Amino acid sequence: MLNAAAVSVQTRTPAPATLPVRREEAENQRTSQRIADVLKLLHDTLQPARRLVRTGDVIYQAGERFQNLFILNSGFCKVVNLSADGREQVVGLKFRGDWLGFDGIANSQYTCDAVAMDTSDVWVIAYDSLLAACAARPALMTLLLEAMSREISGERDSLMSVCTLPADARVADFLRYWADSLAMRGLRCDQITLRMTRAEIGNYLGMTLETVSRALSKLARDKVIEFVEKGRRDVQIPDVSALSAFVQRCLAPVPMLQ
Repeated sequence: MLNAAAVSVQTRTPAPATLPVRREEAENQRTSQRIADVLKLLHDTLQPARRLVRTGDVIYQAGERFQNLFILNSGFCKVVNLSADGREQVVGLKFRGDWLGFDGIANSQYTCDAVAMDTSDVWVIAYDSLLAACAARPALMTLLLEAMSREISGERDSLMSVCTLPADARVADFLRYWADSLAMRGLRCDQITLRMTRAEIGNYLGMTLETVSRALSKLARDKVIEFVEKGRRDVQIPDVSALSAFVQRCLAPVPMLQ
């Protein structure tokens, strides 16, 4: 027979504070598995060509004739828009399972550059072949539309951050987004390597390099993040939820003095 103490241990309800964390971990595991399932379906159905690219390699360039869509099987890349007067603007960040090249569909040419930020395995899918496969496999069309929808949502969220958050909160939200993106792919998120320079982060967030540096220093002083080494590219994030809490504190109204 089990004694009373043993029964109490076996039937103990998890502490309330741990429940949101466990739900988030379970959701991340489901997302990671869904990405793996999507990649497997695309691989088995389309047998895409594979390209190994290294940091700084261009996957496609603005002005090139649109023929292919691309999917990141591993690695990271950035999407850069070039204005008519020559200014570069980082407009997107891509992680494992993300699609690239949707910008080329409308006018039959790419309007941005896609540049690798790390050694990456890129799958190349001919657009015509994809459409033909979608006609035979409705599940593929669903995946394509979902990917387009996620890109639209991501661009909306990025715009909201730039337009509504103060500088410190923008940087905190950027780090939270990066950590969450890694967690959803089953990757380590308590220590991340920033694949962008301070200038590139500022470009992406609509800030100067100096403002980005000051914001990162403030996050470090507040113990929300820690720098692993002097280069300050590797960042420890003891608790990702602390980044969200920091953003909320930045948005809280300042009490008026009586």
